[in-house]
Amino acid sequence: MRTESKKQMRQFLFINMSILIFLIALSAFNVVNAQPPGGQQGPPSVPNAKQIKKMVTEVSKELSLNEEQETQVSKLYVAHFDEVKKATSSGRPEKSTMDALETKFTKDVNKVLTTDQQKLFAAYQKKNQPKRGGPGPNS
Repeated sequence: MRTESKKQMRQFLFINMSILIFLIALSAFNVVNAQPPGGQQGPPSVPNAKQIKKMVTEVSKELSLNEEQETQVSKLYVAHFDEVKKATSSGRPEKSTMDALETKFTKDVNKVLTTDQQKLFAAYQKKNQPKRGGPGPNS
């Protein structure tokens, strides 16, 4: 009877140790997957003056802007990001607010551009649109 008792005790310990190891592995897996891929949470930060200048230079090259257009577009970029900064200063704004700012910005820039440049700007915006979340319904 004693050998059978030892055998039962070993089985009991083996089962409990297996459960414990499983729970530890499960906990470690949950910790690793707790943070979403991509790192950053929430909206991207508002660009500073140096970053805005770099953006305008890039847009200017892509659209072949003349000096006057580049100056006007630069002012529009600065004004747009000032508005974005105000809208995001007290937390995450409504999507409709951000969409309205984007629409206004695009319309204002298009007023400075020729018809051909407007097409190039639309393509540029689409190409440089920030990635949001995972794949959409059409992916």
